[in-house]
Amino acid sequence: MNKLEKQAEPLRLHVPEPTGRPGCATDFSYLRLSKAGEVRRPPVATLPVDTRDIAYSLVRVLDEQGQAVGPWDPKLDTETLRLGMRTMIKTRVFDARMLIAQRQKKMSFYMQCLGEEAIATAQTMALNRDDMCFPTYRQQSILLCRDVPMTEMICQLLSNENDPLKGRQLPVMYSDREAGFFSISGNLATQYIQAVGWAMASAIKGDTRIASAWIGDGATAEADFDTALTFAHVYHAPVILNVVNNQWAISTFQAIAGGENTTFAARGVGCGIASLRVDGNDFLAVYAASQWAAERARSNQGPTLIEWVTYRAGPHSTSDDPSKYRPADDWNHFPLGDPIERLKQHLIGIGAWSEQEHVDCQKEMEALVIAAQKEAEQYGSMANGHTFSPAEMFDDIYQEMPEHLRQQRQQLGI
Repeated sequence: MNKLEKQAEPLRLHVPEPTGRPGCATDFSYLRLSKAGEVRRPPVATLPVDTRDIAYSLVRVLDEQGQAVGPWDPKLDTETLRLGMRTMIKTRVFDARMLIAQRQKKMSFYMQCLGEEAIATAQTMALNRDDMCFPTYRQQSILLCRDVPMTEMICQLLSNENDPLKGRQLPVMYSDREAGFFSISGNLATQYIQAVGWAMASAIKGDTRIASAWIGDGATAEADFDTALTFAHVYHAPVILNVVNNQWAISTFQAIAGGENTTFAARGVGCGIASLRVDGNDFLAVYAASQWAAERARSNQGPTLIEWVTYRAGPHSTSDDPSKYRPADDWNHFPLGDPIERLKQHLIGIGAWSEQEHVDCQKEMEALVIAAQKEAEQYGSMANGHTFSPAEMFDDIYQEMPEHLRQQRQQLGI
């Protein structure tokens, strides 16, 4: 044994740990925050390598007083801001009512986007109606922003006789081609490569539509994520690659997926993709960054990867109990706050909203959601039973029904 071998320490495996566990306060210093307005806004045609500093900082527009500051301020008109506020409130009310419905056993499963409403809402408003979104299960704001009837959405959740997907998808796994909403897949990360492929096809056809892909921090550990980045970079696909870093996968901290000592946005820069790291609870910052990325895609400058820093305020799903793995009051101490409260502060500050209007809007949205729910429940729910004809399970599978299925259908006497 030589001298170097004698002095060498045993190898150690590093396993990332969250900075807060149940019963203790979380140390959020790992977030690497920037002050509102201090991050530069590069030209849309900038080289990907020149966005490296922004991939490690944090684009913010709203300061602590709710004022819009800095080069990323999108200068939105009052009507657009009010629409964003109303859509976020509608989304939160919708989530709350559907969570209650699940607890009443009217549906089997539900997933909220509590605390993340600004991300999908603002980006959808920055995109064109015919741009195609490839979402995960926390982008219900896309559908609500594009005015998809809530009754249809709830029928899908209830898997009832009026479910447009005929009970073949898990609740919250929506699909709406007319609204530019690609079918959600429970197999995480598949939507990323699908979005890149769709964007490539749009370019091949000489179309003007772009794609928007969504993924969570945990699913970035999937191989599909890296494959999507490679193809997006190589072919300059007109796509926005969204990484919603809400700090937690189903029960694992974002560091397990590679967020420790670096950022998810940095992965994009390393793959030759322009990348931004943005305050996902700042409606104005989300809108501005989405607008920048969309303009880049439409002008053939290639893809943009955006890491949205936010916090999953509720459980992963109705099957999850976050109190088992993180402090119960984390969201109350999250440095980036509540997206609805922050936009509310801004709107009141510019004289475009009031406390009373906020209360009235919540009541209005609650009435709309309750009415939609009552209408949807007329078609059945898991609580009161609903029946599909057995014949329907043979429909919409093959263009021409194979003989073995035809025989099975006959055996059922239908």
